[in-house]
Amino acid sequence: MKNPFKIFCEFGTVIYFLSLFMQSCAEQKQIKADILIENGIVYNGTSSKPSKNSIAVKGDKIVYLGNKEDVEIIASKVIDASGFIVSPGFIDPHTHADRDLNKPETSHNKPFLYQGVTTVAVGNDGSSFFPLTKYKALYSSQGIGTNVVPLVGHGTVREQVMGKSDKQATPKEIEEMQNLVQQEMKAGAFGISTGLFYAPGSYSNTDEVIALAQTAAAYEGIYDTHLRDESSYTVGLLSSIEEAIQVGREAKLPIHISHIKCLGVDVWNESRTIVNMIEKAQKEGVEITANQYPYDASATGLLAAVIPRWAESGGKDSLFIRYEDQKLKEKILIGIKKNIKRRGGAEKLLIVKSDDEKYVGKNVLEIYNMLNLVPEVAIMEILKSGYVRVASFNMTKEDILTFMKQDWVVTGSDGNTGHPRKYGSFPRKFHTYVSQEKVLDTAGFINRSTAKTAEIFRIEKRGRLEEGYFADIIIFDPKTFKDKANYTDAFQLSEGLIYSFVNGKPAIENGTYTNKLNGKVLEKQLPKQD
Repeated sequence: MKNPFKIFCEFGTVIYFLSLFMQSCAEQKQIKADILIENGIVYNGTSSKPSKNSIAVKGDKIVYLGNKEDVEIIASKVIDASGFIVSPGFIDPHTHADRDLNKPETSHNKPFLYQGVTTVAVGNDGSSFFPLTKYKALYSSQGIGTNVVPLVGHGTVREQVMGKSDKQATPKEIEEMQNLVQQEMKAGAFGISTGLFYAPGSYSNTDEVIALAQTAAAYEGIYDTHLRDESSYTVGLLSSIEEAIQVGREAKLPIHISHIKCLGVDVWNESRTIVNMIEKAQKEGVEITANQYPYDASATGLLAAVIPRWAESGGKDSLFIRYEDQKLKEKILIGIKKNIKRRGGAEKLLIVKSDDEKYVGKNVLEIYNMLNLVPEVAIMEILKSGYVRVASFNMTKEDILTFMKQDWVVTGSDGNTGHPRKYGSFPRKFHTYVSQEKVLDTAGFINRSTAKTAEIFRIEKRGRLEEGYFADIIIFDPKTFKDKANYTDAFQLSEGLIYSFVNGKPAIENGTYTNKLNGKVLEKQLPKQD
């Protein structure tokens, strides 16, 4: 028979450990969630390596991120993300998605959602829908598929005050423009955008731009710019970079260069010089970043691509009036001819959108042979059909990769009708430059499509997988995540996205759009006024 004292001690030990276990169970945190994502390859937006963390979502926020050792999660929906990448939703810093968001039939923003984009910046290139209060109310009542970060367009403000004339602004006109910028910043714009290549922004001088940028800076806004010249049209690419740096230095606000590139044969291989210029300015205290789309062709209106700016002062109707004047006609045609050459030749200009279908899918070389006209005259004939967009094959791979490798260059689409970048930029960058060519690693691609972009635009509580952050989350298959849109069919949705959550609610589920409009116009924190 066992010693009674020994039995008592053994029993006491069992009771002791049982009490510890009971205490541990009592202390284990319990979380009730709407969604639990488990077993995925998790990139949080800032880390260099993935984790296997679980993510719990309640309402529109992330309420837990960890390995679940000390927590019990009770979730209404559990997603097994084994083999898939889990990431913050991508933030696209340069889109023209407002043209779709404004209409009920396209407010879903599916071309961006299927790329993994959950937030889009709008009002780029100096062109914004005005006034912002009107469109915020529209998006709220109608519903939108992605979140929106609005900018106020310099060209829009200038046109409100001065029309499309090519004159210099007076001090009074600058003050009126500043008042409108102030109005839009107070309404929630995250900054001011310029399209200094396009009329009417191209008619402004640097002093005007700095004055308006200073107004945006007073509300802690950023300066997003389509450079005055990405080629050799006017002041040249390097001088345009210098102008952007000058604006940042004098207006004292962050500078973000849209779709950075070396456009056309005259400026090929200038990318390394530009990187050096920017990094020198950064060391001097100018905050300057850029975005880039992963294609070798740009896209814009045919009018903007090849028509001399002076000739379109007052609008397209004014252009054709001048074209009737024999002396001006000759000058216009000489200007068009030079601009075609800058773009690499007539065969490098592909018509991707036109009201006259016979031009779509043909390059200008094919069209002028078809019309039996010289290229510059054929251009004017094409423009008679209405608004025409052109894809311009005018960049080198060396320049594209030089910019892509910089840690201050984030992913953007410049998503616009007729170019595959609207439907494919983010998946293309992952599939081509991460999976295939190994130019970037997965973490670098994700970080500069999420947290870095949120930091640039001062977007709060977005762009990271972190407790307390808004639940903009995507899950994609790294083996199948790729673009399908191309230059002959630019309207194909990307594939490989499994889930997309916008503000904690599913927008795409098992690869299928849910028909839910979960986005909203994001609010910018305004500085406290004395």
